Amino acid sequence: MKQSPELEAIQQKLLPGVITAEGFLGTDARPLSEIIAADDAAVARLGLTHEAIARKMREIHDAGARGLGEFVEVEPHFEVRVDSVRGKLPCPFGDRGLEQKGFTVVRNTKSGREVTYTDLIIHMIDAHGFYEGRGSRFRLEPADLAAVLEIEASE
Repeated sequence: MKQSPELEAIQQKLLPGVITAEGFLGTDARPLSEIIAADDAAVARLGLTHEAIARKMREIHDAGARGLGEFVEVEPHFEVRVDSVRGKLPCPFGDRGLEQKGFTVVRNTKSGREVTYTDLIIHMIDAHGFYEGRGSRFRLEPADLAAVLEIEASE
């Protein structure tokens, strides 16, 4: 499938040095349309939606924010730390508004697994189904994210 000029322009914004020093694609050489299509398929195989995944991420982030940079317990068995960094970032897809620079660390104490995600990626998953490119520092595999956060198809 050929990538549209619009997605090609967005992909250029995802490169290192445009919005962030590291960019959002990592070592992934696939066109943005293929990255998104592969993640769409992965999410569909899980019986989930991008919106449901982002909703759970935001829920856990908001619960952890009360810790003011320290780990707090979040039911049923998570330890969550939300770190805020000075500044805001625009969405590379061109959406209005800015997202706070910050990240959330979630430890699932039952499984022993951990995931780290940014405030911006919550938005990009929700609005664009974009989990970043392979090899990117904050790349999230949908299946791993769903397992660590215990997101089930009924959510």
